[in-house]
Amino acid sequence: MAKIPTKRRPAAHADATRSRIVTAAVTAFANRGFEAASTREIARQAGVEQGLLTYHFRNKDSLWRAAADQVFGTLREGVVERLTAAMEVSPDERARELIRTYVRTMAAHPEFFRFIVDQGHRFDERTDWLVDTHIRPAFEMMNQLGMLRVAGGDERKLPHALFALLGASTLIFSVPANCYRLTGVDPRDPEAIEAHADFVAALLIP
Repeated sequence: MAKIPTKRRPAAHADATRSRIVTAAVTAFANRGFEAASTREIARQAGVEQGLLTYHFRNKDSLWRAAADQVFGTLREGVVERLTAAMEVSPDERARELIRTYVRTMAAHPEFFRFIVDQGHRFDERTDWLVDTHIRPAFEMMNQLGMLRVAGGDERKLPHALFALLGASTLIFSVPANCYRLTGVDPRDPEAIEAHADFVAALLIP
């Protein structure tokens, strides 16, 4: 007897549509910046009508904030998942493995770095919101987990340790063409990603 297909629940369909819009927004804001990115283009990339985008997000600012939530949610989930799996090793090795996980996540999502950098030079309300909502909690979590141990417990060095981690972990994946043209190494290659993850972990947690 043939199985009668069931209709998708409206709520599940709405959630999937919203997720598709936010994913397209992350890429658009990363590639074009907040000012140049248009909601019309984001709707087109997400495969939805403009009216459906405005149904889920009242303006571009609310869409940008949802995109930021997704970026940092993905980063946080990766670290927490790996933390659970690395509880039996020494604190130093746990910190190294968390750094490797962070590097792998940034390799998989190079648009995250561009998204954060685009907003990072603006002294405005969106930057205040991004720092207070996402960057500060991420910074505190990294410090508590020992990922910034290179600072040696000196709080004055913590900002330098944080941005050393961010730059070392992400820049190579944001400019893959430069890296390949200069060195012949394609940082998108799985072996190159693992080599870079090991390098950054050993650099920051000797």
